Amino acid sequence: MGLHDNAGAGPQMIQAPAPAADKEGWPASTPDAALFDSAPEAALLDRAPDAALFDHAPEAALFDLGKVLLDWDPRYFYARHFDEAAALEHFLAEAVPMQWVEEMDGGKPVAQAMAERQRLHPDHAHLIALWLAGWPHMLRGEIEGTARIIRELKARGTRLYALTNFSAETFPVAQAACPTLALFEHIVVSGHIGLVKPDPRIYAHAIERCALDPARTVFIDDSMVNVAAGRAAGLHALHFVTPEQLRVDLAALGLS
Repeated sequence: MGLHDNAGAGPQMIQAPAPAADKEGWPASTPDAALFDSAPEAALLDRAPDAALFDHAPEAALFDLGKVLLDWDPRYFYARHFDEAAALEHFLAEAVPMQWVEEMDGGKPVAQAMAERQRLHPDHAHLIALWLAGWPHMLRGEIEGTARIIRELKARGTRLYALTNFSAETFPVAQAACPTLALFEHIVVSGHIGLVKPDPRIYAHAIERCALDPARTVFIDDSMVNVAAGRAAGLHALHFVTPEQLRVDLAALGLS
């Protein structure tokens, strides 16, 4: 099956709730226009790939994982502990915000991060204490439409790599639950190296470690901030919204 097969069909994603974005960065999975106020930054939202950048199809693909391949959301676990959606969203925004998760993604031990957060939010200490044990329930597996694209790229000979912000302590859970991860030649995990996207150094590390030619590599990420950093590193970066749109963008680059 080619990448362009079934392009007209809807993306096969596990259905998830779609709460409104909160101030701490826990939208369900649709960024990003609100993040940008100036016209130059807003222009980054253009996903249309420029096929002229390539003499022929890219030789390598570098994938983000969370909300691109992995269907992960803390709401999947914590929703059961709240009777009202507003209370859940307040907890996520104040007690376990995305900025806190990024500390663990950067290498901070989960136990230390939890203890620090419990001291800051004693009223929610019992729920914060559940973070590590509850983490497997935050992961609902793979986004099938993306997994299919990755399998098809592998079959056509495209070199596959991943660059992910992920705690080194929880990444093995994802590896056990998501078989598509085994198709990547190498996965750069932020928690293993103490750097997180969009730090330019993590892109440089990935390019060197995976022996990538940035001009011949397509980078896929759901965060426009990370996409912009990828472009600054010389990668041809695509903003992931749905597997269906990704098929269209990859086909425009000759990966069909």
